[in-house]
Amino acid sequence: MMPFLPFGFSCIALCLCWILPLCASAQTPLFAADGTTTHYDALLAAVQRSDVVLFGELHTDSLCHALELRLLQDAHVFWGNKLVVAAEMLEADQQMVLDEYLSQLITEKNFQGALQLWKNYAADYAPLVNFARQKGLPFVAANIPRRYASMVFRGGFEALNGLSKAAKRHIAPLPIAFDPDLPNYRAMLDMGNGMGGDHQPNLNFPRAQAIKDATMAHFIVRNWRRGKCILHFNGAYHSNNREGIVWYLRRYKPQLRILTISTVQQAQQDTLDEKNRQLADFILVTPLQEEE
Repeated sequence: MMPFLPFGFSCIALCLCWILPLCASAQTPLFAADGTTTHYDALLAAVQRSDVVLFGELHTDSLCHALELRLLQDAHVFWGNKLVVAAEMLEADQQMVLDEYLSQLITEKNFQGALQLWKNYAADYAPLVNFARQKGLPFVAANIPRRYASMVFRGGFEALNGLSKAAKRHIAPLPIAFDPDLPNYRAMLDMGNGMGGDHQPNLNFPRAQAIKDATMAHFIVRNWRRGKCILHFNGAYHSNNREGIVWYLRRYKPQLRILTISTVQQAQQDTLDEKNRQLADFILVTPLQEEE
């Protein structure tokens, strides 16, 4: 139940909830993979033809979050109760509490108090969850519990073998396929954290990323049925270049029609920088944010 607000304030808040996403979709530049300018209606039409939509976001980008809500609202107009929402930002072992909240069995206060949520959950992800709750849509907590990803970072995929059968329900089926030559994973080895002892490549760094990608793909596939559409929100690096989650989706269910969206920040928004082309089927460009 929403807290009581003075009539004027509550009306303003309600209007902003709908107007801000509208403004974002109208004003934020959108490009096709080849760098040509496109528009929101083309994106929405593509969503209507897709089985799985991976919306790759920048976690702290407010324009990106506004467009996510708008796309969810408009996808629901077309798909209705055949739409399933899913997200990286909620972990598989949180599903029971999430379902209790979606079913209106527990309050939002108790829901948030029971879970370790992202710091920006209230501002950026609660609107997505609450829209699903309002419309009676399933919402899949798709990510691996962070403690298990940490296990992979420390001990590789083999560390997961010691988990109980109940714990393994929250991760992709073992053994985990892994291709260290995928460009996104290879790039991780170029980072400072990608080197282990004696300056040897620390493959556990990209493996910890891969177990997230595999788990999200697993729960997407498990919750998809023919005639449904899954709209999944994730960090752009999990689906850029059609790798990560997409690579695992292709392994688990090759026939899926997958649409990818990426978000990038640029100093100028009139054209798409060469380095950002081909990141996804649609690329959202927002202003470059200054580092604090």
